[in-house]
Amino acid sequence: MIKESTSAYWKEQPNPIQNEATPTWELVMRDMENRNKAGIEKYGTPLQPHNGRNSLQDAYEEALDLAVYLKNAIIEQQSTN
Repeated sequence: MIKESTSAYWKEQPNPIQNEATPTWELVMRDMENRNKAGIEKYGTPLQPHNGRNSLQDAYEEALDLAVYLKNAIIEQQSTN
């Protein structure tokens, strides 16, 4: 059964515990560098302002995709718990 709302799904969480894992910020920065390289390979230029595209539209469309992926992950996690 798929829940309509996720508010009942979220629980109070404890403070994070420091550990030996690579900080997430470092991993995200690496991903951003790789994404920039991939964009340059695909489009021949890095993402820059005044590039002829509507950045707000591009970002909004990406955010919509993100929302769908997040909801998918929540549904999949709920079905395995």
